[in-house]
Amino acid sequence: MRKPLVAAVFALALAGAGAAPAVAAGAPAADPADQTAPAAPASVGKVADTDTSTSTGSITSTVSDLVTSATATVGRITQPSAQAVNFAGTVALNNCSGSVVRMPASADNDPALVMTNGHCLESGFPAAGQVIVDQASSRTFSLLNSAGTRVATLRASKISYGTMTDTDVALYQLTSTYAQIKSSYGIDALTLNNARPTAGTAISVVSGYWKRIYSCNVDGFAYRLKEGDWTWKDSVRYTSACNTIGGTSGSPVVDDATGKVVAVNNTGNEDGGRCTLNNPCEVDASGNVTVRQGINYAQETYQIPACFGVGNKLDLSASGCILPKP
Repeated sequence: MRKPLVAAVFALALAGAGAAPAVAAGAPAADPADQTAPAAPASVGKVADTDTSTSTGSITSTVSDLVTSATATVGRITQPSAQAVNFAGTVALNNCSGSVVRMPASADNDPALVMTNGHCLESGFPAAGQVIVDQASSRTFSLLNSAGTRVATLRASKISYGTMTDTDVALYQLTSTYAQIKSSYGIDALTLNNARPTAGTAISVVSGYWKRIYSCNVDGFAYRLKEGDWTWKDSVRYTSACNTIGGTSGSPVVDDATGKVVAVNNTGNEDGGRCTLNNPCEVDASGNVTVRQGINYAQETYQIPACFGVGNKLDLSASGCILPKP
């Protein structure tokens, strides 16, 4: 996971300002209902960074990112065959993005789940090899509608699952059911696809934190993606148009054709470094290392449904479940 960019400073760039203010102008307002512990240090991954030492280069990068996002949105309008991907069902955390998700077999009266990255947990980054299961949590999430407007605050009852080993994912169980969320706010959960994505698939990375959608394609897959102490398996590599930034960690990656979630956004190589923090590298089956500066990645989610049974209960011993165990 890379050290993320600081908050957007598009207005400052247009004005020719040379430095960011003490509080980044583009940062989303904090949710007063979010009483979670302070965000984990932003040295790893795409969590929101509170460092305000923005350089001119960062401003230029942010402007480019905003222009790319706007261009992608225009492109989506001209592609009527694609699903109308929007923000409905996504959530904003205090430091990351996420989404309300359901398994293909989930029932409406099951307790709802929120998916984000393992490195977005309020307790900080899990160590390599660490798996968190059924840990109490009262974390809150801002639920967004299709326009990206906050319509509710959802609360967790526990962390059902969280890890940064083999994958980078966390799933919170909520105090609300899918039916209650639908009845109260008219919003459906996003469904996890239980099939592996394929190269060339048109995708959208939907950030609830920034209320922005990045559009690109699956470029391919990394046999192993290594960053610092962590290694992830069979990671999704984006084409360059998905130049995600800090705060997009945990965003659902949606297949434009089906509207289903195929991955969870988590990292990118920022500086061209080799397998270091903020600079993941790809390692093939023969051990050859490839560095792709500026390219971003996600972790597949097709393997998750097999690990959740009736009532959205986690069962790591279930047939077909390959998620790491404690």
